[in-house]
Amino acid sequence: MHPIILFDGDCLFCHASVHWIAARDRKAVFRFAAQQSAVGQALLANGEASAKDSVALIENGCCYVKSAAVLRIGRRLSWPWNWLAAVGFLVPRLLRDHMYDTIVNRRHRLAAKRDRCQLPPPELRSRFLYKLPR
Repeated sequence: MHPIILFDGDCLFCHASVHWIAARDRKAVFRFAAQQSAVGQALLANGEASAKDSVALIENGCCYVKSAAVLRIGRRLSWPWNWLAAVGFLVPRLLRDHMYDTIVNRRHRLAAKRDRCQLPPPELRSRFLYKLPR
């Protein structure tokens, strides 16, 4: 099963991040779902972690959030992001999560230059989940 990235569907920064990830996911490994969608809610209900104010990665039956999710996503991207993610795991989780929280708390200001979400191109739309994977 493909790893699934759950993102805040109401956040312009998060939408831009999905496009950024998809452009660097050359093998089209990831699938995407908004946390507010029926799929997102069902997947989060099955996870052990809370993803409020966080990206979540569902991979091999585990739910990763915050910096752990970001770095696990990064490991599957193209060079140099996979290498940077590997180095990122050397940073203690407490510090990584603090840096993650700092960005999350500023994400709406970071995306302030955009007033609406960019629609995904057709080749990316097929990677968004509208029903639960089997």
